[in-house]
Amino acid sequence: MLLLPGLLRRVQPPHHPCGRYFSCLLDRYGFVPPASLSPAREETPQASGAGGKKRRPKKPPYRPPSSFDRGGRPAAHSDLPFDFRFSYTESAPGDRPIGLREPKYSPFGPGRLDRPWTGACAPAIDTTLRDVHGEDPAPAAEKDLEEARRRERERVLGEPLTPAERAFFVDKYQKNRTKKQINLGRDGLTHNMLNDIHNHWKNDEAVRVKCLGVPTVDMQNVCHQLEDKTGGLIIHRHGGQLILYRGRHYNPKKRPVIPLMLWKPAEPVYPRLIKTTIEGLTVEETKEMRKKGLHVPVLTKLAKNGYYASLVLMVRDAFLTDELVRIDCKGLPKSDYRKIGVKLRDIVPCIIVSFDKEQIIVWRGKDYNGTIQEQDHTPKSFVPVLEAESSAIDNGDQEQTLSDWSSDECSLTSSSDEVSDCIISDEHSP
Repeated sequence: MLLLPGLLRRVQPPHHPCGRYFSCLLDRYGFVPPASLSPAREETPQASGAGGKKRRPKKPPYRPPSSFDRGGRPAAHSDLPFDFRFSYTESAPGDRPIGLREPKYSPFGPGRLDRPWTGACAPAIDTTLRDVHGEDPAPAAEKDLEEARRRERERVLGEPLTPAERAFFVDKYQKNRTKKQINLGRDGLTHNMLNDIHNHWKNDEAVRVKCLGVPTVDMQNVCHQLEDKTGGLIIHRHGGQLILYRGRHYNPKKRPVIPLMLWKPAEPVYPRLIKTTIEGLTVEETKEMRKKGLHVPVLTKLAKNGYYASLVLMVRDAFLTDELVRIDCKGLPKSDYRKIGVKLRDIVPCIIVSFDKEQIIVWRGKDYNGTIQEQDHTPKSFVPVLEAESSAIDNGDQEQTLSDWSSDECSLTSSSDEVSDCIISDEHSP
């Protein structure tokens, strides 16, 4: 019995003091520390032969495909003869920004396009002045691009459509016949929408485009940009519904290369719309006019994502009797009614007074005489084609199969907000 404690002491495992990298729990539990806590030990390579086996090399970890990885391919090149912008209807090339909100990161991705990004567009021609005493090559290059674009468009369109062919396409692509359409919203005609239109043209002769929101204030500009950037022809228009024809000699296999934008670029910084004083007025007169504008009777109330084609005509008619016009924009995003105000300023024309309390207040100005000349967005290069189309309609029976569109397409709460049916070629013709 006296030897039992000595035997028990011999049976117990030897106690190892805790080192720097070893845990004391390793003797009590089967705990294996992670590799980050254990010291790095050099592994001896196993002998290859009868006793040892060769280890297979580890496979590289899976790397998902990325659109930024070009794989050694060169940058894409496009022969489209116009500057690439995020939106062609909501940006004016003549308005120059005063600053940028972010560095000049190309929205097409690094190294994916051979055109440099200026912060607002990717120009089709190099406008860098090589010689101080030399002439600017930009005007001559732009003129050559316009001429090349006009010839290519005339070649693809071919002969004008007969009234019977036009009526057939209009009836074929109505809402009750096909569900395929392209929606044009608050961003207007974006660059990636050009690729969508050509994808529709791959299987169909025409495509239906539905326009709603801010761009519908100037439908003439929307129609011009659609024809200019796609090379097609609008053969029918009813309110915000357009039918865009691709042309007789359109070949889907020879469609232009349209690189896609991977994200929406930040808007540049433009001068302030609302200044401290209105031009021609004092500070006190400006404050009084802004207070007075909030109490003027509302001309109309705009609905969100509505159809605003008759808004310009309504403002012009209101200016015949009133010097201030107020438009209720409650419920609209701030950027939407500010864009609408800019369009009214350029098209009516008028002077923006205030955007307070979600209201657009515009002033007709001191030199208003009641005669306003409408702006013509039709370029001279497209006049012969449009005249040929309009003459073909005038010589025929002008048979058009117009569907009964619902009256709720127009969202202006007024009695004169319905736009009459028209052929867009007749609108463009002088």
